[in-house]
Amino acid sequence: MLDLVQLRSFVALEQMGSFTLAAEKLTLGQSTVSQHIQRLEAAVGRKLVARDTHRVSLTTDGQALLAHARSMLAIDDEVKALFAESSLRGRLRLGVSEDFVTSRLPGVLEDFVRAHPSVELELTVALSGVLYQMQDGGEIDLVLAKRRLGDPRGELVYREPLVWLARDPERIKRDRVLPLIAFPPPSITRSVALEVLDRHRLPWRIVCTCGSLSGLTAAAQAGMGVLVQPRSMAPQGLRELPAGTLPPLEDVEFVLVPSKGADQKLLAALSTEILSKVRTLQGQA
Repeated sequence: MLDLVQLRSFVALEQMGSFTLAAEKLTLGQSTVSQHIQRLEAAVGRKLVARDTHRVSLTTDGQALLAHARSMLAIDDEVKALFAESSLRGRLRLGVSEDFVTSRLPGVLEDFVRAHPSVELELTVALSGVLYQMQDGGEIDLVLAKRRLGDPRGELVYREPLVWLARDPERIKRDRVLPLIAFPPPSITRSVALEVLDRHRLPWRIVCTCGSLSGLTAAAQAGMGVLVQPRSMAPQGLRELPAGTLPPLEDVEFVLVPSKGADQKLLAALSTEILSKVRTLQGQA
């Protein structure tokens, strides 16, 4: 029989990527988490965790155990929630911006879904501008998306710079007309990029428009042009253009925007989970 406490430390370690952050998440000492992993490895007779100077990662055996560990913890949490007097119930509609989904959403939602199995979470993924429009129309209860500097809506989660990205920055320097890869309107990153280019009177042309970040990334990785993204969300295979190649872009802010008519207990629980997890992940970036 595997120890659920040890499995919880194991899953937290995979989520957070370090013993220090896993210990903070579980409010345990770092040595305690390390002992849990050692005892778990002894119990299964396999090495589960690979350690280097930068980040902790799972071995092949660790990856094999991970899904089972999550399932066992989910069952444990469901049973606890079933008999908890204060367990949350109901439906919550969450809207998340396209670029955030591919980089951080799984880690943000995993604990909430496991801890509140009686909450029906409905997820909508779209551009930030579209999400705000849907929220105004009463279709979304909580939005996690970008806003431009000076926009007062929502609670700030974190702020970071937008950057120009390309597969081959040196080739971009030689282009007389900047080939731009962008989300369709009302994309915030698109608006920021076009405004700064027009302000500096730099010629540009849209070579690829797509509502999916995976589509934009594929175009950029194929060398079609330049993509604008928050720095921490830069896709693999793309490099930031050197300073001075193009004008600097303004920062963007990621915010949580609740709807007034939604269940406030559900909003508070999910908002707290998102704020805690995202700020921790951002601190690692």
